[in-house]
Amino acid sequence: MTAVAIPVPGGPDALVPEKRPVPVPGPGEVLIRIAAAGVNRPDVLQRQGKYPPPPGASDIPGLEVAGTIVAAGDGSDMLVGQRVCALLAGGGYAEYAVVPAGQCLPVPDSYDIVEAAALPETLFTVWTNLFERAYAVGGDTVLVHGGTSGIGTMAISLCKLFDIRIIVTCGSDGKCDQARNWGADHAINYRTQDFVDEVRRVTGGQGVQAVLDMVGGAYVPRNLDCLAEDGRHVSIAVQGGAKAEIFLPALMSRRLTLTGSTLRPRSPAFKSLVADELVRVVWPFVEQGRLRPAMDMRFPLADAAKAHERMDAGDHFGKIVLTVE
Repeated sequence: MTAVAIPVPGGPDALVPEKRPVPVPGPGEVLIRIAAAGVNRPDVLQRQGKYPPPPGASDIPGLEVAGTIVAAGDGSDMLVGQRVCALLAGGGYAEYAVVPAGQCLPVPDSYDIVEAAALPETLFTVWTNLFERAYAVGGDTVLVHGGTSGIGTMAISLCKLFDIRIIVTCGSDGKCDQARNWGADHAINYRTQDFVDEVRRVTGGQGVQAVLDMVGGAYVPRNLDCLAEDGRHVSIAVQGGAKAEIFLPALMSRRLTLTGSTLRPRSPAFKSLVADELVRVVWPFVEQGRLRPAMDMRFPLADAAKAHERMDAGDHFGKIVLTVE
């Protein structure tokens, strides 16, 4: 099969198509003939040599795919021929990928298979962090950074479905407009506005119940200033720095929760439990066509470098996807 590998870390040109053996599904696994694969920020970090795959995972980048099951290992009850999308620990930039059956989600016949490839990584990430770790529920107000990213647009979509008010930050007025058009209740241009002051203004001084942060660094104490009493802060990336200084008495007096997680190294058993919950709670919206990803651009698999150039430029809105002929 054709796959896109990273022989030597570097820029987008480090992504090189090469021939690899078609993987063989083991017990509890399925083999997917890939129709499309999502492009995500962790893929960029892996390309740069900053985010190696966890032990046992494929060295091929790509954390989400959609396609058709063409083979199944022992112990898998997934049907050969079924259209699915799936969360991977690696291996998505290829014509075929093996994945634990429990990490697959059924794609409705009426759903665009390329759009389906843009669902799993951001859906699993937002659900486990904003809804499970931050306990966001209907009536809450939340702050999410990176409002036009794949994570940000998925957070907006889910908040609209579950009656949660969402404030996002973006890097330009144009992106703020895009976020509001996608459904954000408020969008803050962090380059021209102080997002702490804006959150306080928008919430009447109360603050938000939860913050989903992918920036880290100096944003963390400012995020805590945005929280209401008993608020929850969840870190999922450190794009702005891996260290932060916080004022502990404020954390204690306001009973704030500071937590975080990374999804990629979690066990197949955990990811399968999340998939089961998504099928029960979120998948009806997918089947109804009410949950669709914000789609930016589609590139052929052979043009993975161009897809990464698009992501590196930071001009995209929503998800970039690789298609497999």
